[in-house]
Amino acid sequence: PESDRYCQWYGTELNDDNRSALLIPPGFAHGFQTLSDDTEVHYLMSAPYVPESAAGVRHDDPVFGVKWPMAVSSISEKDRQWPDFAGTKS
Repeated sequence: PESDRYCQWYGTELNDDNRSALLIPPGFAHGFQTLSDDTEVHYLMSAPYVPESAAGVRHDDPVFGVKWPMAVSSISEKDRQWPDFAGTKS
């Protein structure tokens, strides 16, 4: 919360042309949107998944103001239900 980048977002395109990957440090919120129907996602975690410890933020929470490249057309009910972000934006 003390960072001048708190509640800010960053977006980049990962595709088969640029062959890039993205490392997301522990504790950072993250999400992704596929831009085509024929997409493979490889997702690694640094610790075992513990469902009861899961937390999240909504893709459309105004605190973050994420500009998705396309309209969000498919999202899980769980991810749709996250409450408003309780942190304060610097």
